Amino acid sequence: MKKRIVSVLLVAAMAVSMFTGCGSKSDSKKSDSKSGEKTLEVWVPPLDDATEKNWGDLLKDWEKENDCKVNLTVIPWDKYEETYTTALNSGEGPDVGYMYNEMFPTYIDAGAVEDMSSYVTDEDKKEYKYLSNGNMMDGQYGWPLVTGVPFVLYYNEDILNALGEKAPETWDDFARICQEATKDTDGDGKVDQYGFACGMNTSDIGAMQILNAYYYSALWQNGGQVYNDDLKSVSFADEAGKEAVTWLKGLTSYMNEDFMSLSWSDAFSNVFGAGKAAFGITRSSQTDGTTFAETYPDLNWNFVTSLKNKDFGTFGATDCLTLMSACEDKDLAMDFIKYVTGSEFMTAYHAKCPGAALTESEPYVGDEKMEKIYTEDKDKWHGIQVGPCGTQILNQLAADFQGIMSGETSVDKGLKEAEDYANGLLDEYWANK
Repeated sequence: MKKRIVSVLLVAAMAVSMFTGCGSKSDSKKSDSKSGEKTLEVWVPPLDDATEKNWGDLLKDWEKENDCKVNLTVIPWDKYEETYTTALNSGEGPDVGYMYNEMFPTYIDAGAVEDMSSYVTDEDKKEYKYLSNGNMMDGQYGWPLVTGVPFVLYYNEDILNALGEKAPETWDDFARICQEATKDTDGDGKVDQYGFACGMNTSDIGAMQILNAYYYSALWQNGGQVYNDDLKSVSFADEAGKEAVTWLKGLTSYMNEDFMSLSWSDAFSNVFGAGKAAFGITRSSQTDGTTFAETYPDLNWNFVTSLKNKDFGTFGATDCLTLMSACEDKDLAMDFIKYVTGSEFMTAYHAKCPGAALTESEPYVGDEKMEKIYTEDKDKWHGIQVGPCGTQILNQLAADFQGIMSGETSVDKGLKEAEDYANGLLDEYWANK
C-alpha cells in the first residue's frame, strides 16, 4: 500500500490562511444596500434531486419574518471539500456551512467554524435527538441535519428458514450461518450461494466507504475505537482492533469470489438482492420496504441493525450544519440553523424527501418495517469519532484494510502500517499546537 504522505505543517499553514481569509470576508459583508435586507450565505451539498427549490419554498416565511434573503448554494459532492478549501483560502465562504465528520478537524483547528455551545439551551437538549453527535473536539461545532441512514445487516429470510436459523444476534451466530449458507445449490460443483455479499472495491465511491460499510461496525462491536480518548494517538491496532479485523478476514471464505472487484453497493444489489447470499450490508432508508419491493420483488428480507460481540455498533452518518466564524450576524445564522433543523421545517421537508426525524416533535415518516432503527435501536448506530488528521488517517487505514482483506498483507502488518502512519501525523500535529 502506498502511503498518502501529507505534511501536517502544510495542513496547519492552510488552516491559518483559511482563518485569515474568513476574517476578511466577515469584515466586508454588508446588507443589501438598496433594500436594507440582510443576506445569509448557506452552502450545502445536493440533499435531494431539487434541494434549492425544496428548501427555497420552505424558507419563504422565515425570510419574510427575519427580513433576510437566504442565498443557498448547492455544491456537487465530488467537489465539496475542495470548494470549501479554495473559497476559504480566498477569503470567501458561507455564513452557514454543511460538513461531514471527516471535514471538521481541519476547520476547527483553523478557527473557521464557531463553537455553538453558548447557543444550546436546555430545551434544545430535550428536543433535538442527535445534538450530542455534533459535539466534538471540546465544542458544539456541528448541528446535526442529515442522519438516520445507518448501514445495517440485511438477511434473506428464505435462506435462513431453509437452514433452520433465525436472525443472528452475535458474531458467533453470524459466522455460523455464513458457513452453513455458503454452498453449491445446483450440484454443478461450484458455490452459487454465499453467506455474506460483500464488496471492497472503492475506485468509484471513495476509499473510506468500505470503513463505513464494514470496518467500523466490527471495530465498535468489539469495543474498539479509532483514537485514544486524548486524540494524541490511535487505538485501532490494539487487541480489540486486531480481533475485529481478524474476524472480518475470516469471513472471506463465505463471501462472493469477486468481493475485491465489486463496490459495497454493487455487491448488495447483484449478490444479496439477487437472492444469492444470506446476508448483505447497505445504507438503510426509511423507505426500504417500498423500494426493495420494487427493486427486488422476489426477495424475502429483514434486517438486524447491529450484531453484538462486546457491544453494539454500526456506522450512521451525522452530517451537520456549521456556524462559520466569519459570519457577521451569528445570532441570525443560529436562528436559521435551528429553524431548518426544527420540527416545522423538517416535517414539511421530509414529506417531500423522507428522512429521519431530527426532533422529538417531528413524526416518523416512512415504512413501518424500518421504524425500529430510530426508536428501539437508536443507540446502536452513530458517527465516527472526530479527531485530528482524520481524512489522512482514515484513507490510509482504508488502504491497509483493503490489503488485509485481499490477502496482500497480514492483519498485524497492515494495522501496524496504518498505526505508524497515523501516530506520525498526530505527533507532528500536537508538536505544532
